[in-house]
Amino acid sequence: MEEAKLLPKDTEAPASVAREQNVTPWSVKGEVGEDGEVKAINYNKLVEQFGTKIIDDALLARFERVTGHQLHRFLRRRIVFSHRDLELILDKHEKKEPFFIYTGRGPSSDIMHIGHMVPFQLAKWLSDVFEVPLIVMLTDDEKYLMGKMDRTVEEYEHYARENAKDIIAVGFDPDRTFIFSDYEFMGGDFYKNISRIAKRINRGTADSCFGFNSSTSIGKVHFAAVQAASSFATSFPFLFGANRLQAAKIPCLIPCAVDQDPYFRLTRDVASQLGYTKPSLIHAKFLDALQGPGSKMSASVEASSILLRDSPKQILKKITKYAFSGGQETLEDHRAKGGDPEVDVSYQYLRFFLEVCACSDCQ
Repeated sequence: MEEAKLLPKDTEAPASVAREQNVTPWSVKGEVGEDGEVKAINYNKLVEQFGTKIIDDALLARFERVTGHQLHRFLRRRIVFSHRDLELILDKHEKKEPFFIYTGRGPSSDIMHIGHMVPFQLAKWLSDVFEVPLIVMLTDDEKYLMGKMDRTVEEYEHYARENAKDIIAVGFDPDRTFIFSDYEFMGGDFYKNISRIAKRINRGTADSCFGFNSSTSIGKVHFAAVQAASSFATSFPFLFGANRLQAAKIPCLIPCAVDQDPYFRLTRDVASQLGYTKPSLIHAKFLDALQGPGSKMSASVEASSILLRDSPKQILKKITKYAFSGGQETLEDHRAKGGDPEVDVSYQYLRFFLEVCACSDCQ
């Protein structure tokens, strides 16, 4: 972190300072212009920065052809926009070879918001379409490590149990779904893989990937190995068999928000060292907070989010009071220029969650 530069005594600090967008597993902020305006996240820039690939028309057409299913609206509308090795998962499906879906949730409060539902709705659809196992990891340990010093382990265990109820309500097939809390599940083959992974990630690599420094807790540094362990079938012998050599060949597909990609860049590097198959990923865009572009919903900031347990009356009040509009400043300008749906929060929420049909006019 750069040291603050002292201004001369008679010099006032500028009202705003231009800043590049910043997307990490713990913080999402859009670029700030010199006028102080927060811009929408530039996803093309993230693709270049993270080294991922855009999901193009050809890959979408192949996905639909291979699965025999109409694409999910998140894919049709390019809400899921980027990937790592999605082609290899389609290869596996064509050959009728095993793989699994893995996603997760960091329980930071006892309630979730609608933005949290994006990877879970997608994971359910993927599991149903491919008819493969789904693993959901509740990282209560991560949130304790990242949280305030006055919070307890037991609080985060409670949050995990409450969040599990909301996740189960998505409607996963119980015969194909395994949901677990890190605190309750840690041990056995899962922990053995954590140890194997942790041994192969040095501090310099972690610092470079996540921006850690000397003040970062060792728990936060170590968590990268925990997050990675669920990417490997060998962590779950009760699901994929006790033969490690065979299980090591079974890949997973991880649907996640793009801010989680740094964890799995490390995971893919370690997979090669362990002789495991690298996980594949598909990345979703963020659901903007009610305040508009360049932000991300937070369950702890009620004015920024629509919570899963909000009543229709509460939702209407939040949309009316807080939702950023893509309209022009005056009625005359709006009639002349029209609104901007790319920044209009209400439109974006409909784009994420309103299912119509898949024809070319109603994507």
